[in-house]
Order: sequence, then C-alpha cells, then structure tokens
Amino acid sequence: MSIQIYNTLSGRKEEFESLEPEKVTMYVCGPTVYNLAHIGNARPVVVFDTLFRLLQTQYDEVVYARNITDIDDKIIQAIAESGRDMGEFTDEFTEKYRADMGSLNALAPSMEPRATAHIEEMTELARTLIEKGNAYESEGHVLFAVQSMPDYGQLSHRSLDDMQAGARVEVASYKRYPGDFVLWKPAAADEPGWDSPWGRGRPGWHLECTAMIHAHLGDTIDIHGGGRDLIFPHHENELAQSQCAHGGQYVRYWMHNAYLDIDGEKMSKSLGNFRMVRDLLTHYPGEVLRFALLSAHYRSPLNFSADLLQQAQAALDGIYGALRDASDVGVEMDIVLEGEAFYAALKDDLNTPEAIAELHVLAHGLNKAEGDDRILLKGRLLAAGDLLGLLQVNPEEWFQSSLDDEAIAAPEIEALIAERQQAKLDKDYARSDQIRDELAASGVVLEDSREGTSWRRG
Repeated sequence: MSIQIYNTLSGRKEEFESLEPEKVTMYVCGPTVYNLAHIGNARPVVVFDTLFRLLQTQYDEVVYARNITDIDDKIIQAIAESGRDMGEFTDEFTEKYRADMGSLNALAPSMEPRATAHIEEMTELARTLIEKGNAYESEGHVLFAVQSMPDYGQLSHRSLDDMQAGARVEVASYKRYPGDFVLWKPAAADEPGWDSPWGRGRPGWHLECTAMIHAHLGDTIDIHGGGRDLIFPHHENELAQSQCAHGGQYVRYWMHNAYLDIDGEKMSKSLGNFRMVRDLLTHYPGEVLRFALLSAHYRSPLNFSADLLQQAQAALDGIYGALRDASDVGVEMDIVLEGEAFYAALKDDLNTPEAIAELHVLAHGLNKAEGDDRILLKGRLLAAGDLLGLLQVNPEEWFQSSLDDEAIAAPEIEALIAERQQAKLDKDYARSDQIRDELAASGVVLEDSREGTSWRRG
C-alpha cells in the first residue's frame, strides 16, 4: 500500500506521489523565537518528524525544511523590554528550541532557513506581486490585493463574502479592501528594519515562508505542514502569494494537525495554562511526552493532561520491560517493513494510535516468545519504535535514570543490592528486608528472579 495523506485543500485522503520520483520536499512552519516552546508547539514537530521518518523508508532523498521566524512583532517587543541585541536574543531561543525538540527525539530537519537571512528574496517577491497587479504600495506599506485573485480562500474553503461577513475589526487607512494583507511594513527608527524600494521596513509574516520555500525548494513543493490554526490566514496567504507570483501549483499536499487542549481547556495565555516543554522535561522523559503526543491521530484534538502522561509512562514501562527481559538475545536487523501492521498504520495518513497499538502487540508477543521468535519479535519491535521515534534508549537506562537531582545514585543502589544479596547468603533476612524497604522509600523497586536482582525507579 502506498502512503495515504489527508489533503486539507481537497478535504480527503489521497495517495501520495512526489513531484520527483525519488525525492520529497516538505516544509513545516517552525517557531517564532521569542520565548520557550510550549507543548502545543511540540505537536507539529513530533507529527512531522514521524512523517519525515516514514518518508525516508520509501524515498532516496527527503528534503525537510523547518523555518525560524526571527523577526516579528513579539520579538521586537521582547527585545525592547530586555534591552538585548536581537541576533543574540533570537539565537538563544533558537538553540533552546532545538534542544527541547531534540529531547523529544525529533530529528534535525534538512535545513532551517531564517527569515532575516532572506530579506532580499522577500522584497523581490513583493516587487513581483506589484508588477503583476496583485499588490500595491500605500503609506509605506505593501499589501496583497486579495480581490485580484479569483479563487482566494480555496485552502480554507471560504469566500471573500464569508470573510467579510465575519470581520469585526477596524480597517486600516492604508488598505483598499479590508481583507488585504501586509507584505511589507514600515519600521520605526528604534525597531529592526531593512532598506527596500518602499523605505526602511520589515516583511510581513506571510511573505517570509513563501520566499524561503521558493529560495530553497522551488516553485512547487510536495508537502506543507503545520497546525490547523495556520490554515487561515497564514497558509491561505502563502498560497495566494506564490500562485500569483510564480503560477502553477504551490503545494501538492497540505497537512494540518489539530489543536491541543490542556486538561480539557484550550491552551491560552488568558487561562494561564501554557505548559512549557522545558518544564515538563523536568518531570517526564522526552519519550513520554512524545508518546503522549502520538497517542491521538494528528487530525484529532488531543487533551494533554497528567493522566495522559501517566498512561504514556506506564505504556512505555511495559514495552521497555519486554525489551529488558529480552536483553539476552540479539536483534534481527533485516526487518522487511512491508507487511508489518505498524508500517501499514503509519502509511494510512500517519495513524499513530494504531501503530502504538501494534507496539503493545509486539511487546506482548515478545514476552511469550521462545527461541528464534524472540530475535525476530525484538527486531520488529525496535523497528516500529524507530519509525515512531520511541524506544531509543537502553532498557536498563530507561528504568534506572532519574530526573531528580537528589535521587539516590545508581552506584549506591548497586552497593545496597550487593549488601542485600550478602545478607541473604548470611541468612540475615531482617537486614535484607530492611534494605529492600529503604530502597522502596527512595523510589527504587527491586525485582528478584532466578537470574538475580534488577531494579527500576518507581
């Protein structure tokens, strides 16, 4: 079965076929680097990282671009409040973003174009749109004239009349039509800005992605992804700019992940329920966060809660337990993915819940297997984990690592286990029980078997 993708533009699942036979181009909207990433920012990263992994199993070359927006109103406000240099400020949050996403086992994209490195391409795009009659200059601004594009609104499936009916905002004096959007805007003397044919200014957000895609990936790309909140106006406006400037098809498959709620409520600043990835990582391993984000289909809303994280932790403990029990066997490296249920699930519009269900099936099978079947099942389980970006650490490390700096250290635990073993040999069962209870009080669970004593943090 070929890869199936739900295309936002057509509103249905379609068989994926790249523009070039052995190459895929994919662009996903990245962060605006003015603050730390919250868990809502992480969902598209994990979703499209999983797609990136899947595509690499079928294509010789997958070019995955994820941009860095390093000029924006929020960034300007933040640097004004902090008094810091903009480049230094955005570099810091870019590196923190990369580190946090790396903790979720997200692979580095093929490229990370930065908006400020493409100002020339942006001004050229704006100039082209003016020359073609799709944009105009007004009071130092350059605006896209949405009425110049007959099928504007095709991605969000809304007409101009519908958009106007829902508008309740005051129209800026420099706009000919309320729905016209900014391509270039003037910059105040104390704000970052660049010279342009229309005076010193800076680009509009929508212009940035279109220009960077054209510069690095060409006129037409295979996949454009992001959160569903970007469908309108951001992606709608990207499509309008590119189609009017370059003609032809801009994106072959539009993909959008659904919203993430926190404890049943929409995440918002007003509710104060933002959950920063960096804060969550002090309480949970990155794989737990990733597992939780993949537990619902990417096009379905996800309720992110402590219960969900605990379920993810328990599920991973069970799967890692199966791998630990099979640590005495090697791994079958030549796993043929075609025919594997987890692979079929991911090829069906990235059905990660079904793929995760298959992880449990494989782990359960591994627990019961004997002989060479253990080798094969262990290999299949690890192959499924690789595609999902899970099961990336040694099982012993999984159970024995701690996020608590004050937790009892592994060497001390091992020493107490050795002392307990000696106490058993000496038939000092009171001391043996005492050590077990001391470790339990420190959050360490001992598991005795014929092979000896293993331990994990509870």
